Amino acid sequence: MNSDQFAASLREKGINLTEQQLDQFETYYQTLVEWNEKINLTAITEKGEVYLKHFYDSISAAFYFDFSRPIHICDVGAGAGFPSIPLKIVFPHLKITIVDSLNKRIQFLNHLADVLKLDNVYFVHDRAETFGSNSQYRESFDVVTARAVARMSVLSELCLPLAKQGGHFVALKAVNADEELAAAKKAIYVLGGKLEQKFTFTLPIENFERTVIVIEKEKPTPKKYPRKPGTPNKTPIE
Repeated sequence: MNSDQFAASLREKGINLTEQQLDQFETYYQTLVEWNEKINLTAITEKGEVYLKHFYDSISAAFYFDFSRPIHICDVGAGAGFPSIPLKIVFPHLKITIVDSLNKRIQFLNHLADVLKLDNVYFVHDRAETFGSNSQYRESFDVVTARAVARMSVLSELCLPLAKQGGHFVALKAVNADEELAAAKKAIYVLGGKLEQKFTFTLPIENFERTVIVIEKEKPTPKKYPRKPGTPNKTPIE
């Protein structure tokens, strides 16, 4: 997917990018490749694949969830900034907080925000479990996003404690989304969530299957969640 195909594919979905936004995505790509030589940010570095599998894939969440409002998003384990930085480029009014456990990735994101001239973006070096227990952040976000971080049963424990009541957790998944969702049914309920909608689609050109799962935060998360770092992954709520 080259930049023209990227812009055209988004246009078909009602998203019209300006020249400035297209320039930002080009700068994002160049910066990602440059830093990827120093620290491991992504295994995908070929330009067409980055545009399709990182940029377009991240923005696909907006085909099924309304990001046009002024909302505060927390992106858990965003790595090189996916999905929240592409969403921020497309919807500049968004306020973004990214939490990641690796400080080198946080350094990359700070640099990226500078070169892309992004405002209202914040980067926190922390484990998602301790971040979600911090009263400063707990149940304070309108939307919590995560992409390819962990299984849904684990992700729910990392993300739902951060969503405010009435807010949402939006998960971007690839294959096996239905099985993950079935296994996470109890965790989602225990943590105060409820499945609102699930959308399955294919990426253009290469036709990879993708799923966007939208969970509504109905009730407060019990205080004992999230458990200490590493526990959700070792013993998920099932």
